[in-house]
Parts: sequence; structure tokens; C-alpha cells
Amino acid sequence: MMEFTESTRGVYVIAPTPFTSEGAVDLESTDRMVDFFLERGANGLTILGMMGEAPKLTLEESFTFVRRVLARVKGRVPVIVGVSAPGFAQMGALSDRVMGDGASGVMVAPAAALRSDEQILGYYRQVVETIGESTPFVLQDFPLVTNVIIPVSVILKIVEELPSCVCLKHEDWPGLSKIAALRDASAAGARRISILCGNGGLFLPEEMLRGADGAMTGFAYPEMMIDVCRLHAEGETERARDVFDAYLPLARYEQQPGLGLALRKYTLAKRGIIAEAKLRRPGPNLSAADIAELEALIDRQTARLAALG
Repeated sequence: MMEFTESTRGVYVIAPTPFTSEGAVDLESTDRMVDFFLERGANGLTILGMMGEAPKLTLEESFTFVRRVLARVKGRVPVIVGVSAPGFAQMGALSDRVMGDGASGVMVAPAAALRSDEQILGYYRQVVETIGESTPFVLQDFPLVTNVIIPVSVILKIVEELPSCVCLKHEDWPGLSKIAALRDASAAGARRISILCGNGGLFLPEEMLRGADGAMTGFAYPEMMIDVCRLHAEGETERARDVFDAYLPLARYEQQPGLGLALRKYTLAKRGIIAEAKLRRPGPNLSAADIAELEALIDRQTARLAALG
């Protein structure tokens, strides 16, 4: 098992779950997808996240998918597994199984009913009681989906009280000031944890400049995020922006609410990474106009990359 700690940096690609045309989990495409992400330089993988259609899988399908990914990764990079669930029994069962199989950590989003600061803190205390103090976990901060707003002060309390919280998946929007505030707090003596950002990488250059350590999100061209983070680490911030700018039209289009995963899977299938662009029901279908627009953007992307060299 690869270590996942407060010093984690780079790009942890949020991997989709491939399905066959009949709707079964596609394990052959899973192998090909893992190979692709690792060949492109991903520092780690995150599976069964919100964009992994985790709620649409049975527990047994989830276990099978996790084992397949871990077997293909072969310990080369850390694998983080989303274990968010309506109840702690399911969360605990999934966490115990995936950590036993070799996952490096788990990711937990707050329950939708949480409203007060004390409720949020109390929830994560119970999370640690459920998954165990030795299990590193990612605090997923995605209020646009969870409807739970976690202030900086509460994140700092969680970090102070729960040492197994080693990473914040920052997906607040707008949230650049939250990154800066957390880094200011670390500079003043608070425990520093890794901050990996989401939102399809749409704000990645600015997030890195504010103090983020990388990205934990998905995009049909993960090499963009990997190159941006690498160049930033090398001090080549303007070159990092050039790379980001070259991919921005596709990243913007893919971030459409509701359609994002369908667009991403279509592009991954077109690139030969997964066999089918299938989403498991319920899920949206792309229209002919959606596909035509996406195809045009992909063609323009090819031309931009050629010009970028």
C-alpha cells in the first residue's frame, strides 16, 4: 500500500466507472483506463467518487471494481476510495474492505442534513470512529452538491482534532480565499494538510498560486492537469498557464452541470480509453447537438496542441 499523507502533492485523477453497453461494470476498460492515467503521469487515483457513479453500484460491484483497480495499479501510486454513504454501517463496511484490499485512504463527504458547525465537527468525529483512527481520510468540501458549507474555522477544528484527516478535497466555488486562509493558518502554526482541488481543474493555475498542492478531479484530458502541476512545481508558472489555456475550451464545456460526466465519458471513449460512453441509469443522454459541439471542440483541441508544440 502506498502512503497517503499530509504532504501529498500532484494529481489524483477522479476515475469514472466504465460500463458495458448492457450496463455491467467493464473490467477490461477499467484496466485500460488505469494504464492510461498512470502512463500520463498521475500521482494517484481516486475511485468511487461522485463522478464515479458510486451510488449506482451494488456493494459487491464496488468491491470488485476497487480490487480490479488495485490489482492493475500494483502499488505504483496511492488509490483513494470514496466511501460516503447515508449511514455509518455501509461506510464502515466499505472502508474496512477497501483498506484491507490495499487502498491508501478513503474520501468522505459530509451528510446533506448537516447545518451547524458543531454538527459538521460531530459528524467527522463519528466518521473517524467508524473507519478507524489509522485510516487516512480526505475531507470532501463540495457545497455545490452536498449543500453543506464548511467554514475555514471548522476545517481547522477537524484538522486539529482528527489527525487522520490528511487532505482537503477543495471544491468550494468560489473558494480561492479559503485556500489562502488555510495556508495562512498553517503558517501561523496550524497543522498543514494537503489541499487537492476539484471543479474539473477550471481554476487550477490560481489554486496552485494560492497554495494548493495539486488536483483531485476529473477531465477527459488529465495530462493538462498533470502538466500544469508539474510546471508549477518547477517554477514555470507562465508555461503552466499556456498549457491550461490550450485546454480551457474543452474543460469549460465538460463542466456543464448535469452533462459533465456524459461529455467526459464520450471523450474518453473517443480517445479509446474506455469502450463505451455508457452512464448507468438514471443519467442524461447527449443530444446530436451536444455531440457535434464536443466533436468540434476536440478537433480544435488537436490543432491547438499542435501549435503549442
